Amino acid sequence: MPSTSSETTDPTVPVPVTTIDAHQHVWDLSVRDQDWITGPELAPLRRDFTLDDLRPQAAAAHVDATVLVQTICAREETPEYLALAATDPLVAGVVGWTDLTSPAVADALAALRALPGGDRLVGIRHQVQGEVEADWLLRPDVDRGLAAVASAGLAYDLVLRPEQLPSAVAVARQRPELTFVLDHLGKPPIRPRRPDTWASDLAALARLPNTVAKLSGLVTEADRHTWSSADLRPFVSVALEAFGPERLMFGSDWPVCTLAAEYEQVVAVGRELVADLSEHERTAVFAGTAARVYGL
Repeated sequence: MPSTSSETTDPTVPVPVTTIDAHQHVWDLSVRDQDWITGPELAPLRRDFTLDDLRPQAAAAHVDATVLVQTICAREETPEYLALAATDPLVAGVVGWTDLTSPAVADALAALRALPGGDRLVGIRHQVQGEVEADWLLRPDVDRGLAAVASAGLAYDLVLRPEQLPSAVAVARQRPELTFVLDHLGKPPIRPRRPDTWASDLAALARLPNTVAKLSGLVTEADRHTWSSADLRPFVSVALEAFGPERLMFGSDWPVCTLAAEYEQVVAVGRELVADLSEHERTAVFAGTAARVYGL
């Protein structure tokens, strides 16, 4: 397990009165395969992860509520997530999936809203990172779908590769009425890779007022065996400079984060990385931004 200065909840790092984990997942492989879990590197994820697994870890980390985020592009998953949210107080909101390219997308969103737990639907996400087209977000049929998401009063989560950030900038400029939530800070190059324009592309996205970002998924973008909070800090600093605390939200990315760290460790490191902010700013990152953007 990598070493950090906050391996568990550190009593010296302030904890907001309410803490919202704005990004976590669950799955049951007996119900549906997660076909993205392939190869030996992801093998530890090839088992069931449930809210009952998360609950004691969230309590230990002083996390009060979560946002449950889609994992695969399957129509059946979002109704199941909404049903969980309807009966489990841990889940404050659901970011689900629907086919944005369908001419009936508005009807599909209305149908989801009418289901048990439909009032917990707060956003939509598609696995843009898996699309071969670099400019998939700019397709006319996708734009029509995004217009329907905006009309439904929902946010749109962006999960994409760093080279797709320019398309995100273009679509956010094209749809100012829709709030775009960038997951995992757009997957910055924490592990040295090819020369990249991540910081400048992130800043371009942040200049658009209808965008926010999640401090999530960073431990798995770093070296999963040797990372430290020092490795993450420069990228969090770039995000704070670009968006400001009022437009950033913390997310664990559990259980994917367990490839590199346990849940409580991820939460503790998140608190450590914003410990120098004011109490108001820390509260924004750990609760206020998610509550405002998702209407929790």
